[in-house]
Amino acid sequence: MAASAPIISFREVCKRYPGGYDALSGINFEVDTGELLFVTGHSGAGKSTLLKLVAAIERSSTGTVLVAGQNVSTMQRAARPFLRRNLGLVFQDHKLLYDRSVFDNVMLPLQVIGLTTKDASRRARAALDKVGLLAREKANPMSLSGGEQQRLCIARAVVNRPSILLADEPTASLDLETARSVMEIFRSFNQVGVTVLVATHDLAAISQLQPRLLALSKGRQA
Repeated sequence: MAASAPIISFREVCKRYPGGYDALSGINFEVDTGELLFVTGHSGAGKSTLLKLVAAIERSSTGTVLVAGQNVSTMQRAARPFLRRNLGLVFQDHKLLYDRSVFDNVMLPLQVIGLTTKDASRRARAALDKVGLLAREKANPMSLSGGEQQRLCIARAVVNRPSILLADEPTASLDLETARSVMEIFRSFNQVGVTVLVATHDLAAISQLQPRLLALSKGRQA
């Protein structure tokens, strides 16, 4: 039986921003379905750019980025929302809605895709339960601790049941114990078959996971 194709593939990928700044240069790696990969490196190493290329938020300057068999390097703008329905995104600039409850924050992605209120409510509560926040569903996100807010972001990202989960520095500003508990949540999703990519500089938070690492330094593979 032939081996299945990797779910994510970077082939000689470079990303150059205006002004000649190379955020990524000559990146080559593959991620198989159901893998857990941590992208590590210092601030400015290119970790966030790499995740944005996977999500088609940015486009590579040269090279090929394949996600679930699709070449996102050449993907038309109209096709990107369909790609992202299979992605869960936990990015630093994905703000919570502080005029809505914890529950309503998680419901929003399901309302966008037109799920019935009954089905959406069931899935939202299941996602909150998975990250340990079901008891806080009526709370305002402002009342949550930093770790709880991060777990809320994860619940919102996974409520659509994505096949790929991307997280950019999800433990920034968290203490070590809280950071490790957040990383354990990512591992729990990976254990049920979700492909997970986490960009982090926090090696202490992932040390107990013995993960596969992709190390970046100044935009290149270290």
